Amino acid sequence: MSVYNLNAIFRPKSVAIIGASSKEASVGNTVLKNVRNDGFPGHIFAVNPKYDELEGHPCFPSIGEIPERIDLAIICTPAATVPDLIRQCGEAGVRGIIILSAGFREIGAEGKKLEEDIAKVAAKFRGLRIVGPNCLGVMATHSALNASFAAAAPDKGKVAFISQSGALCTAVLDWAFQEQIGFSYFVSVGNMLDVDLGDLIDYFANDPWTESILLYVESVKEARKFMSACRSFARNKPIIVYKAGRFAKSAQAAASHTGAMAGVDSVYQAAFDRAGIVRVNEISDIFDCTALLARRKLPRGGRLAIVTNAGGPGVMATDSLLARNGELAEISDSTREQLNAFLPSAWSHGNPIDILGDADPERLAKTMEIVQADPNVDAILVVFSPQAMSQPTAAAQAVVEVSKKTTKPILTSWMGGKATHEGVTLFNAAKIPTYRAPEEAVKAFMYLVSFVRTHDVLYETPRDIPVGFTLERSRMHTIFESLLGEASDTLSEIQSKTLLDAYEIPVAKPLLARDADEAVVLAKRIGFPVAMKLVSPQITHKTDVGGVELGVPTEEKVRKAFERIVHSAKSFSPDIRIDGISVQRMISHAPGVELIIGARRDPVFGPVLMVGAGGTSAELFRDTALELPPVNERLARRMLESLRIWPLLKGYRGGPGIDIDKLIEILIRMSYLVADFPEIKELDINPLLATPHGVVALDARVVLDRTVRLNPPRRFAHLAIRPYPEEFVRPATMSDGTPCTIRPIKPEDEPTWRKFHAGCSQKTLWFRFRSFVKEITHDMATRFCFIDYDRELTFVAEIEQDGQPKIVGVANIMADADRVDAEFAVIIGDAHQGLGLGSILTDYCLEICCDWGIKTVLAETSPDNQRMLAIFQERGFKLDSKSSSDAVLCRKDLK
Repeated sequence: MSVYNLNAIFRPKSVAIIGASSKEASVGNTVLKNVRNDGFPGHIFAVNPKYDELEGHPCFPSIGEIPERIDLAIICTPAATVPDLIRQCGEAGVRGIIILSAGFREIGAEGKKLEEDIAKVAAKFRGLRIVGPNCLGVMATHSALNASFAAAAPDKGKVAFISQSGALCTAVLDWAFQEQIGFSYFVSVGNMLDVDLGDLIDYFANDPWTESILLYVESVKEARKFMSACRSFARNKPIIVYKAGRFAKSAQAAASHTGAMAGVDSVYQAAFDRAGIVRVNEISDIFDCTALLARRKLPRGGRLAIVTNAGGPGVMATDSLLARNGELAEISDSTREQLNAFLPSAWSHGNPIDILGDADPERLAKTMEIVQADPNVDAILVVFSPQAMSQPTAAAQAVVEVSKKTTKPILTSWMGGKATHEGVTLFNAAKIPTYRAPEEAVKAFMYLVSFVRTHDVLYETPRDIPVGFTLERSRMHTIFESLLGEASDTLSEIQSKTLLDAYEIPVAKPLLARDADEAVVLAKRIGFPVAMKLVSPQITHKTDVGGVELGVPTEEKVRKAFERIVHSAKSFSPDIRIDGISVQRMISHAPGVELIIGARRDPVFGPVLMVGAGGTSAELFRDTALELPPVNERLARRMLESLRIWPLLKGYRGGPGIDIDKLIEILIRMSYLVADFPEIKELDINPLLATPHGVVALDARVVLDRTVRLNPPRRFAHLAIRPYPEEFVRPATMSDGTPCTIRPIKPEDEPTWRKFHAGCSQKTLWFRFRSFVKEITHDMATRFCFIDYDRELTFVAEIEQDGQPKIVGVANIMADADRVDAEFAVIIGDAHQGLGLGSILTDYCLEICCDWGIKTVLAETSPDNQRMLAIFQERGFKLDSKSSSDAVLCRKDLK
């Protein structure tokens, strides 16, 4: 449903409070007063059969008896009454409902049944949106709406706060009043029967008053919608999240190394990283980050200059910065010369910039003006310690004046109590973030830097490592179907490696021996020495039961190894099922590194990929990295770079590094594998031996969940992020006979995308972007090359020229979150205009819009772009040239 009808909740023209009351301190009375006292400009009605009038507003027995249609109904009555009230609201044409009542699924089975009843009733009324139940309510400051039972509403601001905890909302509100922090919206979501986190993030993304979001999250539902909404918002604006329940244990027992190591919280962290969300780990950090976000300034990087009137606090701030992997700005020679010109000779001559304890406000202001102009400085922290000759309030006013002249973030720490109180008040009034201690300021700053860095990493252009499957997907599915036909949900090593081999993941192929004689025959065929391993669906870690013998050199020792493995397994469990012993070539580990790579299906986010230090100590050291599929080269490399063993992989102290590119390719292939088969519950390769010459899976284990087949989902529904839509690749031919391929764009296409646009004339670029384009930048390219395939598509038309692919045309479909409307745009390179390519791309995009259920396609072009106007007219677009003198608005309603 997403943002549909959410205006009825956040920008209503009329409000009805169901359960309004004259009883002081009751929820119904508090809500009615809040709506009235905060200056809501629309019509206010009370609903309660006991009264004719309340607080100066008419009161009706039921919502159906109110003489006008109500946008928003706020329900304050007991839980048992809510299902029927939802019916009444639906019949009365209400579009938005906030259920403040508690007593639903949070109390158990009875409450859960009531919630299910509400959902059934609401489903009968198309477009009815519900916040709650069991919530504090909603505040929309710029609409003067306080639809909550909170004590008071916050000031207007630019930060939207969304919380799954009503109690935390009241704490944040109380703090906000003290610190004079404003919010654009304040939402307690409760049980999220309908409106959820993804809906709200999408709504606030298009809200002119919201420049950042702060989330308190306990759980996520509809992971793909949540991820899409967050990734879209975080393109340009920060999201900060506090996730409760960091140490909750998985409800399902793990059957593999991967399952044991990919805990619930670590998966949430991987999802937040992938979405560009910055996570804070302490509740107090929520307040610090709110203060910083509310100031509306983001640093371009992480280089911090520390200006202080006391050496000790400056060192404290520096220690805190470096401990958090922050970067102390290296001030330029020019800045140092300017500071030398007026500062006392005893100043620190470096960063932190100690301007000494006798510094007056003028010295502080001049120092800040010079430092903020330094191109090596991204932000300034001013640390002030009150001393006998200092003027803390006047110094604070000096900082306020400098902050008005710079776009760089300025943070302050006015240390002390009574002496610095007035200065802190000045900062709060001027919207300058201020902190009691330098460490708090540094911590908040580093969270902001984390957003900038995460954003930059996510939109780094990956290299195009070709991962072309030479095997047809149909054959892979045939192999998988045969494995599904086996009795056990846990595939044997032989079966698991058969699946990996189909995806061209190198494996040490095992052969199954049923007895010692057969083991000898196989060992002689393979060649000594060999590795021998227990094959049993009941054993996850074979080494734990003595089920592995390595480097077996002779026939006689093969027989003895076979007997030892069987005896050891039987000693562990007399009833153990032994299918045999696998025999495979013994592969030397030197020079090489043992890794574990795998995948696990998380109940919230679906498949999660893992890579880390492997072997028998994998779970001991837990040096792992997680990522949500699909992954490309950049994401796979980032996983490896985050490991503590990364220096070892590159080559440590002159030792040979492993084949990094091959390892990256294996991670990408694993991503394909778990995307293709939702039946894979857990998969691990441990160890995966990585050497300078390649990688090979020495052991593997796959655990299946056949219940997925009982209710097969739509393709890729099990993934939190939509993979590359290969089904949209198709051939085409231009009117001069030139063949081309129409396909969705990839992040790897950024260099060729930029080259294509750089080769277009200014007239062509004007037709497409409606402005003169001086330079095709990376930031511009990321908007079109790094996309969410669930919401938008950028198509490239590609030809082959001199043996290399070349983009000759680009088309974009940008749908809204509800897939109701879509914007369309197309650009054709100058050399290929007039060859029908614009028509080919337009027709294809309209076809996809129809498949997506888009109702209206909108486009805009120049009045002198005759070719495009003709294409639109031929396809039934309605053209409007009266609304603008330099643009033609084009609209097509689809059936």
